[in-house]
Amino acid sequence: MSDLVTGDAVVLGLRPARLPSRALAILLDLTLYVTAYVLIGVGLTLATASLDPAAQAAIAVASFLLLLVGIPIAVETLSHGRSLGKLACGLRVVRDDGGPIRFRHALVRGALGVVELLLTFGTVAAIASLVSVRGRRLGDVFAGTLVVRERVPGARVMPVPAPPPWLAGRFTQLDLSAVPDGLWLAIRQYLTRMNQLDPQVGAAMAARLADDLVARTGAPPPAGVPAAAYLMAVVHERQSRDAARAFRATAAAAGASPPAHATHATHAAPVAPVLPVASGFGPAPAPAPAPYVAPAPAQAPRAGGFAPPA
Repeated sequence: MSDLVTGDAVVLGLRPARLPSRALAILLDLTLYVTAYVLIGVGLTLATASLDPAAQAAIAVASFLLLLVGIPIAVETLSHGRSLGKLACGLRVVRDDGGPIRFRHALVRGALGVVELLLTFGTVAAIASLVSVRGRRLGDVFAGTLVVRERVPGARVMPVPAPPPWLAGRFTQLDLSAVPDGLWLAIRQYLTRMNQLDPQVGAAMAARLADDLVARTGAPPPAGVPAAAYLMAVVHERQSRDAARAFRATAAAAGASPPAHATHATHAAPVAPVLPVASGFGPAPAPAPAPYVAPAPAQAPRAGGFAPPA
């Protein structure tokens, strides 16, 4: 995984594609499909020269629907939104919630694409894309899809935002040994890109990742802690433990003993939280939360304290 992904392995947090890049991708696709249609049409015309006109017309219509409608739908379905033109331009079709498109999404896009792209020579699609905030044509609106840019120039690794101060020391004794690397990567990439996501999609993604993390740690979700703040605090706790282990390994190789503060991530007692302060990650709870104490490992229920907003 090279970017933030959902459970369906689809990238989130990327920029919506705009009209120029989409037009270039569609032009490349249409060039390929129309070329194949002309070549196969000429062959079918020669092969069906002995048939009656009604049969020739039926074959012509069937070849048109197959090559200019059926094949694009099949390509988008099997490639999860990457046609050859979109692949060349670094684009991809995804659902509104960031998931991969299915056959029904590609079918709606392809059916409306006949009117938007072929019969009106792209005029309707261009107008709809210019009017839409996210550059969607009518096929995307009715199918519930969005074309995003997979290759963003100038992308760089962003640091994980710091958790709210009132979460300091609450997860020093949390067991993180069962959390897989893939989940850590997804959480980190969500936190570094959450400000680029749609608020509703970002909140649902944070709730899903937080529930997955709670299930892996075997501890109940902390009451009154927003999902995004919980993810920040746990990721920073893991980074502190990794830094402490690396320091101890370096100190052991050098024959020196690490200072006391370098081992706080694994041996320090939980710190009593201070009063909540206002943060950019959701309202803080009115009463000060009780100090967090990790219980005996037990599978936490999925219906935890991180339900996405209505």
